[in-house]
Amino acid sequence: MEASLEGNVKYNYRANFDCHPDGPHTLDDVAHKPVLLTVIEVLPKEKKQKEEKTATLGQAVLDLLPLLEGLCFFSSTLQVHPLPGSPLETLRPDAKCAIDVSVSVQESLLSPTQLLEGNLLRVTVEAAYAVPEAFVPTGPPQNYMVGFQVPAVGEKECPFMFKNGTLKLGGEREPVPRPKKWPVVNILAPGGQNIPDSFIVGGPYEEEDGELTTAEEREIRIQGEIIKKRIVWDLERRCYLDPAAVLCLQKRIADSRYWPVEMTRVPLVASTKGKTGKGDKGGGGGVAGTVEEEAISFHGVAFVNLVPLLYPGVKRIRGAFRVTAYHDSEVFEKTKVLFSLFRDIGPQGTIAKLGMMGLLAPHTKNLPGKNTKEDKPKESILRKPSMVARKDTSDITIDGAPSAVQNLEGQQYVESGTFLVIEFALDKPLVPKRLPEELASRVREMIPPRPQLPRKTAGAKKAVEDYHTQITSIADSILDEYHELFGRSLAEGLVVDSQVLEDQKCQLNYELNSSGKYFAFKEQLKHAVVKIVREKYLKTNAFDSLDQLQAFLSELYVYLVDQMHVALNQMLSHQSQSPPPPVFTTSDQLRLFAREAQMNGDFALASIYYQERLARDRQDIGSWLDYGSFCLLTEDILKAQECFYEALALDANHLPSLLLCGIVAVMLEKDEDAEVYFEDATCIEPSSILAWTILGLFYDMQGNTIRVEMAFHEASKLQKAHLAKERPPPESVDGGGRKPPASRLGSMIPTGEELVSEETLETSIKTQVDLLEPTLTLSLPEEEQVPVPMPKSSKRLSVIPSKLKMGIPKEGAKSVVVTFGAEVAPVVPLVPTITIFMEAAVFLLEANALQFVHRALAHELLCPHGGPSCDYYLVLAQTYLHKAEYGKMEECLELALQIDYLNPNIWAQKGHLSFLTGNTSEAKDCYERTISFVTDAKDMHFVYLRLGSIYLEEKEYDKAKNIYLVASKKSPSCLTWLGVGIACYRLKEFVEAEDALSEANALNNNNAEVWAYLALVCMQGGRQLEAEQSYKYAVKLELANELLLQEIKMVQQEVGFGDPSF
Repeated sequence: MEASLEGNVKYNYRANFDCHPDGPHTLDDVAHKPVLLTVIEVLPKEKKQKEEKTATLGQAVLDLLPLLEGLCFFSSTLQVHPLPGSPLETLRPDAKCAIDVSVSVQESLLSPTQLLEGNLLRVTVEAAYAVPEAFVPTGPPQNYMVGFQVPAVGEKECPFMFKNGTLKLGGEREPVPRPKKWPVVNILAPGGQNIPDSFIVGGPYEEEDGELTTAEEREIRIQGEIIKKRIVWDLERRCYLDPAAVLCLQKRIADSRYWPVEMTRVPLVASTKGKTGKGDKGGGGGVAGTVEEEAISFHGVAFVNLVPLLYPGVKRIRGAFRVTAYHDSEVFEKTKVLFSLFRDIGPQGTIAKLGMMGLLAPHTKNLPGKNTKEDKPKESILRKPSMVARKDTSDITIDGAPSAVQNLEGQQYVESGTFLVIEFALDKPLVPKRLPEELASRVREMIPPRPQLPRKTAGAKKAVEDYHTQITSIADSILDEYHELFGRSLAEGLVVDSQVLEDQKCQLNYELNSSGKYFAFKEQLKHAVVKIVREKYLKTNAFDSLDQLQAFLSELYVYLVDQMHVALNQMLSHQSQSPPPPVFTTSDQLRLFAREAQMNGDFALASIYYQERLARDRQDIGSWLDYGSFCLLTEDILKAQECFYEALALDANHLPSLLLCGIVAVMLEKDEDAEVYFEDATCIEPSSILAWTILGLFYDMQGNTIRVEMAFHEASKLQKAHLAKERPPPESVDGGGRKPPASRLGSMIPTGEELVSEETLETSIKTQVDLLEPTLTLSLPEEEQVPVPMPKSSKRLSVIPSKLKMGIPKEGAKSVVVTFGAEVAPVVPLVPTITIFMEAAVFLLEANALQFVHRALAHELLCPHGGPSCDYYLVLAQTYLHKAEYGKMEECLELALQIDYLNPNIWAQKGHLSFLTGNTSEAKDCYERTISFVTDAKDMHFVYLRLGSIYLEEKEYDKAKNIYLVASKKSPSCLTWLGVGIACYRLKEFVEAEDALSEANALNNNNAEVWAYLALVCMQGGRQLEAEQSYKYAVKLELANELLLQEIKMVQQEVGFGDPSF
């Protein structure tokens, strides 16, 4: 082919190949193997030359993935990447060679069912960090490999082999973003090895899904990724999963949770037979025809927790996972797998034993590998493919298996702290997540939103109403002025005739003008008149002539006079309604009164107060929630549901309303509705720790352990992020403005994926050498240092995920360890002051959802940062208080006091317990201790009330008066002022007693005891009428205090009045 003047060449080259599940090219090949286009230049023949010379210019890489997305035709322009030594390397940067390629198939490779229910799995092996010191770049060449299997076609296994890892020394961090590479070896052009538009971007450690994500383990990650050796692959392997394989993958993840990812090293030796390599079916392979692989060594395994892939909506997990020595017993215990990809088939024999499709049949017997000397009869039970083991593994024993032999080479992974960074990604989540719009629609269907309030009157009608209001106000002021001037004369019987009225009118006008009130009335009326001109007559511009102005003023004057008469007639009409009585109590005070009645066990009175709040303002969400929580306390679940529905109807995005609606739905056994409410809450406020925690408690009730772990993990992650924001970030430079050395990066770098500056990278090795100076050696002697043991693995509880905590192992020479320990700043762990479960328990306790409270407290005991704390026992004691189980409550409070003896909340609850059980002397001591603390308890109001009542009972009236006055100052109520009135009455301070009782009566005029003491005060003051009226109301309200009633009778007999019935 010859090029045109424009530099274009038309090839019109066509190539075909068959893609069939049983053929040489399968869907798996289409997914992960690109088509390579090699550009070859044919040089002119020279004289006496028999054959033409050719030169390979470059390669273009074509990705066939669009065919797995349902496309039957696509075209692409591919860059031609030059080969080493090619003339294309000498071209200027802006001159790039490209090839236009079109790909077509006769029909879609996937059926509609496969497109809808199938999935595409992408696995990226990035690097293994902190590898053993035995891995050195010198010596015989080694092939570092990672491998595992996944179901691809039904239950048939597809091996994922990642070969030819590059061993690198420490000293710098791997750059991000960096491109991912194809898992094949026949791409000769360096630039063609990168997958287009696919990069490794990293991210903060806290957002990863693996291990080594806590603040305590941050230093281990920093050291491993910067200082220590690593093996880098950066390979992405893709595989299409048919619908049956997707279901199989879900089931296996749910059954075993962990996925074994093997890692090994295979030495490469020169081939003695000169045989050429086969096609690469399983991924990146060795160099064909030059080397062959020997027996595996350093056999390790990383247990990757794939459970997050079963979380709704999750398509990707990425994290660092520890590499441990491969032991059959441990692998079988965690994954129920008795098959090793490297050991039972062999790294080189894997491809030959996979069959034409590259898949392992689930019932295929183990084939003998090339290392036949290692295939012993007693290992036959362990060398079957994994699907055989998964059929029934309950009767399999591995006591006599060779895995009991220690894997000394693999143990070096543990000693070095090796961890593998790997990523699993799917095109579609295994478990779809309902969209926020769908959840909101479901909520609206269950609870229709309230209709919008009618709009306020505006425009002309509102302007006229404002004018009427001002006229009425001015008329009232003029009448008051008239009454001041002539009211006394009228009272003395002055005859009013026309002349008198005229004189009064003149005098009134004089007084209004001389005092300036007339002009004040004009100013008061001016704004209303302007609104009428603008809104009713639509006059906003200047008039064209004086005649137009006069005509408009005449028309306006007539209209204003008519409306003035209308307003005056309405004011003087007897049909006008009397103004509503003034309100002396606010909504917060009514809530306080309701809680007082609730604490005293008077639920009927408490219900009246809650309903009165709703009657005043039915648009207040808080009033509905408070009344609903009260109904939960009285076990009226249906009424509580109505209250929460009303609150949610007012605001469909109100988080507490959604959560409480879900809680009531659980109580009514409507789990499907409850799930909708809880999921909608997490969609409306994804950053709410409370919403995710309660969602996890709900899933725990259903026994869905995977979603329990998802919800609690999300809540814990949000709490850690919140704590990280509250803690000030570490300084990036020291006092002299100098960059920190590499050994301090663990305490200086805020995120796990930040790039290290060039200056730090260049000086990192030098810094490590400088740290060996004797002047920096500040650590303890070796015999005084406490070793930190490194656990092999960690097991997750089914109710909450736990993170593996590891210490930093000793590594290298003694001097290096000592100086490094002296140089590294300690990492302060982020320990929350309150766990996610205690936060949820406090909210649920306030809502009286005791069923959820006990479940949250059960998880608190299992939480790593929780346990039987003071707050735990305090909340548990309050739940027993609601149930009147005073014995269990006392046990909890005693345990809480052993933990925190100076907690005022504990002493307050202990006082309530003694008060309710009739032990007033102990209650008095506890209450006095509570108020003596510098920090107040949570509900001091009730402490004051009950302590004051004890003082009254013990006739310590001065103390009672003082304590009730303190309560009245902080949160006044009818009961606080009543206590002040009683104490003052007993102290013979009748004036103060009457003032206090009047305040109590203003806050609640339906309290019979207030009227009773008012009757006593009035009788002591000799006021018969007031005494009889007060006594009448006390009897009408059914005074229940018999002793007080007897005292009133005695005083009535002494003074001779007070009872109108005699």
